[in-house]
Amino acid sequence: MNQMVKASNSSLTAAKSNTGGGDTHQYLTFTLGSEMFAVGILIVKEIIEYGNLTEIPMMPSFIRGVINLRGAVVPVVDLAARFGGKISEVQRRTCIVIVEITQDDAKHDIGIMVDAVSEVLEIQASEIEPPPSFGAKIRADFIAGMGKVNQKFVIILQIDRVLSVDEMAMLADVSQANPETLAATTE
Repeated sequence: MNQMVKASNSSLTAAKSNTGGGDTHQYLTFTLGSEMFAVGILIVKEIIEYGNLTEIPMMPSFIRGVINLRGAVVPVVDLAARFGGKISEVQRRTCIVIVEITQDDAKHDIGIMVDAVSEVLEIQASEIEPPPSFGAKIRADFIAGMGKVNQKFVIILQIDRVLSVDEMAMLADVSQANPETLAATTE
């Protein structure tokens, strides 16, 4: 069984502290397939071992199910499937990153399933390029920018768009009404 990913609330809280540079931001990086992605560390609540999911019938394929997180029901989104790819296979390092997003003045905890968590990186604003207008494997509105780290690019996600509660609810409604329509809207 997977070991708990070594990240505690205290270490995440320490990583969230201001670096004093003003234009440096911290990101949690993780992999999906061969790609490296990042989300702002300030929205990350915790990282947990993958497991104990309860599947929900008639949901879009990218919603893997829900977990019980200290009494709260938290949906888990398979990011690879959300980006239009195949459903992720659970591997040894697969984990769930719990993020808190705010939409319509309400806070939502959502789990994102990732292949592996890498590290917390500091990226200066001057090292972040705008998202590409074409050629990316995911929707352009899902990308906040491209961070340059060690001669490579890290895709910085606009996680509030990726995990839009309204859009995911609409896709769930469509899948309940007509599964073939859902397949056409997510491909």
